[in-house]
Amino acid sequence: MNATVDIHSLPSFDAAEYLSTEATIAAYLTDILQANDAGLLAAALGDIARARGMSSIAESAGITREALYKALRADSTPRFDTINRVCTALGVRLVVEPIAP
Repeated sequence: MNATVDIHSLPSFDAAEYLSTEATIAAYLTDILQANDAGLLAAALGDIARARGMSSIAESAGITREALYKALRADSTPRFDTINRVCTALGVRLVVEPIAP
């Protein structure tokens, strides 16, 4: 028997609820970076910023809260400077490692 599920009846998932430690945040960003998708990275940084408090992250990054929300949407393509400022405000940094052959 095939049962159909109404997707609107499923609870929504919010990654921000699970991003409470630096280790969890680092693992999340590492996985996101492997997707090589700027919009996904922006959205992930938005998840982390919401977990930490969007207003305080915006203030630390020197960006208005509204501009931060706009920059960290899944359909955005934020400048590297914005990504770097947000990462610094979040207390994380992006690192490079060689691709294994």
